[in-house]
Amino acid sequence: MTNVVVTVRVPRTLKEEIGRYGISVSEVVRRALEEEVERRRLEEATKASDGLGEFFAKIPEEEITRSIRESRLR
Repeated sequence: MTNVVVTVRVPRTLKEEIGRYGISVSEVVRRALEEEVERRRLEEATKASDGLGEFFAKIPEEEITRSIRESRLR
């Protein structure tokens, strides 16, 4: 896996506090970005599943039942 460098600007006072507390900026930023990406993936999946629910709601129940029965016979 190759890595890339991401640069961020923060106020000097924040940088000083980061140093005072010994915070690993790379670990905190990496974790925050991974969590944000996961949140957005879930959001995207939820939207997609909502769309599928609306799509299937338009199909008559009898049609679904018939399709299931036909697929069992194959």
